[in-house]
Amino acid sequence: MDTEAVRTFVRAAELGQLRHAADELGVTQQAVSKRIAALERVLDVRLFTRTARGVELTLDGQAFLPHARNIVTGVDRAVTAIRPGSRALRIDVLGLRSAQAVVLHDYWRSHPETDLDVVTLRVDDPHVAVAAVRAGDVDASFRSVTDPATLPHEVRMIHAFGSPLELLVGPRHPLASARTLTPAQLRRHRIWVPGIAPRSEWADFYDQLATAFDLRIDAAGPNFGNEVLLDILADSADVATLVGSRDRYLWPANHDLRRIPVVSPTLVYPLSLLFPRTDPHPRLQAVIDHFASLAPLPEAVWLPSWAAAPRRSDAGAEQT
Repeated sequence: MDTEAVRTFVRAAELGQLRHAADELGVTQQAVSKRIAALERVLDVRLFTRTARGVELTLDGQAFLPHARNIVTGVDRAVTAIRPGSRALRIDVLGLRSAQAVVLHDYWRSHPETDLDVVTLRVDDPHVAVAAVRAGDVDASFRSVTDPATLPHEVRMIHAFGSPLELLVGPRHPLASARTLTPAQLRRHRIWVPGIAPRSEWADFYDQLATAFDLRIDAAGPNFGNEVLLDILADSADVATLVGSRDRYLWPANHDLRRIPVVSPTLVYPLSLLFPRTDPHPRLQAVIDHFASLAPLPEAVWLPSWAAAPRRSDAGAEQT
C-alpha cells in the first residue's frame, strides 16, 4: 500500500476538498485524484463521493479513516526515529564499562536533555565500524584506524582523549604494594590481556607497547569476560593486566584488587572518534567539545606511532 496515497486520503477527508489537499501536500489536484483512485483500487472500495462542496466520505471511507490516520502517524514516527537531528545521537563504544562510555555518561549527566543512544557494535576490525558510520548505522564510533591511508574520505577521524593505563593486580602479586610503577618495573611480569583480536587497533597498540618496553604481554586463552579475569587476578601471585584509568570495573570486596598508575612515562591508549565528514549529527559537536574539559595528560607520555601526542587545545582537531 502506498503510504503517500494514504496520507493524501487523510488530508482530503479532513479538508473536504481535493484542491485544498493538493495545495497542502504540494502536488496538483490531478495527482491527488490519481492517488486516491489507486488506493480505492487496492482496497476495492469507494472512499469518497463527490458533492457540490467537494468530497464526502463513504461508509467505507469513514471506517478506513481512523486506521489511515494511524498508518500516517506510524510512518512519520518511523522516519523521525532514524533521521539525523531528530533521532537520538547514536555513538558506538567498545564496551559499556569502557572509558568511552564513562565519558559519555559524564557528559549526559551534565546535559540530561541530550537524547543519547550508546551502542556497542561488537566488532574487532575498525574498518567495520567505518562502514557502519558511512552507512549511517551509527553517528560516531570510538575506534582508531591505525593506517589513515585506509580511511575513506567520507569519514573523519579526530583525537578524542587519551586513556592512561594502570596495572591491575591481586593482593598476592609482588607489585601489589606499589603506589606507582614505571614501565621498566613491569618487565618480566606476566601481563595477561586475553582476547586481543587480530587486525584490531588494540592488537597494534599492545604489539608496539611490548616492543617499546620489552614487556611480556600474554594474550593466550579465550576471553571469558571481565568477571572471570578479575577472579583470576584476585587469586594469582603472578598474573596482572592493564586497564584504562577511566574504565569501570567492579569486584567483590574480598578480591582486594589494586589499580596502580604507570608513570615515567605514562602509558596512554589514544581514543579516536569516527564520524561523517559531511552532515554529522547536529548534537555531536557538543560531545566533542566536552573532551576538551577532561583532565590533561601528564607531560611525559608514551603513545603508539599512529597517534601523535595531542595538546588539550587540539581535542577537536582533525587527524586525517
